[in-house]
Amino acid sequence: MTDSAASPYRPAIAPPSPLWRRPTYGAPWVGPFSPPPRPRVVRSLLLPVLMLAMMALIGYAGFRISEHTGIAALRESGARQMALHARGVESEIGKFTLLPRLLEMEPKVMNLLETPSPRLRREVNLYLDGFNDRSGSRVVYVIDPSGRVQASSNWDDFDSYVDEDLSFRAYFQDAIVGKPGRFYGIGSTIGESGYYLAHSLKNHGHIVGVGVVKVRLESVEQRWRDAGLQAFVSDENQIIILASDPAHKLRAVTPLSPQKREKLALSLQYHWWALTDLKTLRREPLGPGEELITFPSERRAPGGVRYLALSQPLADTPWRFTLLLPLEEIRRNATSHGALAAVLFAFVSFLLIAWNERRKVIATRLAAREALQRANNALERRIAERTADLRASNARLKAEIREREHTELTLRRTQDDLIQAGKLAVIGQMATSIAHELNQPLAALRTLSGNTVRFLERGKLDVASANLGTINQLVDRMGKITASLRSFARRSDPSDSRASLTQAVDAALFLVEPRKGKGPLTLIRDFADCQLAIDQTRLEQILVNLFSNALDAMQGQQERVLALRGEAGDSHYEFHVRDNGRGLPPDTMPRLFEPFFTTKPAAQGGLGLGLTISASLAADAGGSLTARQPDGGGAEFVLALPLLPTETSPHD
Repeated sequence: MTDSAASPYRPAIAPPSPLWRRPTYGAPWVGPFSPPPRPRVVRSLLLPVLMLAMMALIGYAGFRISEHTGIAALRESGARQMALHARGVESEIGKFTLLPRLLEMEPKVMNLLETPSPRLRREVNLYLDGFNDRSGSRVVYVIDPSGRVQASSNWDDFDSYVDEDLSFRAYFQDAIVGKPGRFYGIGSTIGESGYYLAHSLKNHGHIVGVGVVKVRLESVEQRWRDAGLQAFVSDENQIIILASDPAHKLRAVTPLSPQKREKLALSLQYHWWALTDLKTLRREPLGPGEELITFPSERRAPGGVRYLALSQPLADTPWRFTLLLPLEEIRRNATSHGALAAVLFAFVSFLLIAWNERRKVIATRLAAREALQRANNALERRIAERTADLRASNARLKAEIREREHTELTLRRTQDDLIQAGKLAVIGQMATSIAHELNQPLAALRTLSGNTVRFLERGKLDVASANLGTINQLVDRMGKITASLRSFARRSDPSDSRASLTQAVDAALFLVEPRKGKGPLTLIRDFADCQLAIDQTRLEQILVNLFSNALDAMQGQQERVLALRGEAGDSHYEFHVRDNGRGLPPDTMPRLFEPFFTTKPAAQGGLGLGLTISASLAADAGGSLTARQPDGGGAEFVLALPLLPTETSPHD
């Protein structure tokens, strides 16, 4: 009996199924679930390169999206801030607009221009001196038709304008022909800058001279610095005339041509000042009134400091107000978000690769198990037909199978332990990264919350509001780190046809902040926000007049209380402004709203026009402004304005 022939004692065992075979030692299992063969070296090099490229692409996309979102949010908040401060500049200029016209109502001034004499000049000089003190302006003077100053409020100062020839000034040339003269320049006497408002003085329809009021606007710049604001105002020649940063003042926003530069030098509008261009590294226009400006900086990155510049024209002047919003924090946040997106992509990619490899291993094991089961079933059928020797061989074969299954089970457990250990290592790395990302916002929150309390105690609400806004951004950032990305709901801009009472009160209090003085002031706010049928700027103008009168009435008192209270009616809202000042004498009540009637001392500069204008604005809006003297002393003004109907939600 040869080996090649099958015998009942040594049967021929069928070879394993081709579904489960191992061609050579060390080669992978081959079966129906096996992937097609690939060059392993090329695959091992290509996958990391693709992973790194995708990480860089997703990180850059996250950076750009975060930067775009941050700039959009900064543009929205900056637009509101720009509108508030632009109205502050317009209000500062507007309170002096009517002053030159009032000189036409003084007979002495008109007599001096028609028949000048030393006695009239002395009387007009004294009158202009008092007029200047009451109005709070820098200088008030009168010019005859030839351009020579006949009388001035600074007649007894070393820099007096009396007898000075100002016919070359643009504001005189405009006013002498009946146009309103508006001019910002540097004086030729002592080189002092100021804003000149000129108006033609007429007698029986003929122009007999020009009245000029010069005001200083440095208080606006100081308010910007106190609020930590970076802004500037440029005139019609694109020259910066007001700036929170002194280095930007009297620089050209856009490069000047040689002809333009020579023309400005000959006009002496800016005296002998060298009108150099504003130093910038790059300027990227974004849209009307928006651009990205990069300024050079020696202390920071060599690439410079980037700002979002928002600008808008100022009313009644050819000037433009520009607000500079720094982008450093947005770029830092965008960098962090881009890095986080890249890390998240790497983590997800690692999980997908691990899952794919695990799937391949499971598929290979299932194929091997099925092949083993088929081979085992065939073997058992053959062994059942053989002799005891074959049963013994079958028993040995089963033992080998059990040993192999035990080996496979041990291998499976070992591989499971390795996969679990890899997962724990990745989780540990992610926990360290997340803890590192949270440390910076937590430290910033600790610093900003402490600063906000101090700014609130000092009354700097705008700085505190900016800090609170930053805290909100940091909290949102922490939420994004721990709970994935979320979208923010944006508030729409309010309509120009309505006015918010709370917004108007806050803006008015901001404008009268310099008039509060050094003494303590108790502010009582007892009113709800509502929408009123009046223009926002007009409502702010009324409130500024009422608050200014209240602060003037309480000047010199040790205890000052300003109470703001509101009462809503069916169709009107009554807003009460009460102070504990010296009150209103009974004999002045009938004349309180007459033009040019005032109860203020001359030192406080009352002109008697604030209440008249406020009452007129309230009446135009369908409301009223009344005054009364409460029982507890002081004065109380009641502003009644129509309410806008409440808009109901479409889901109600």
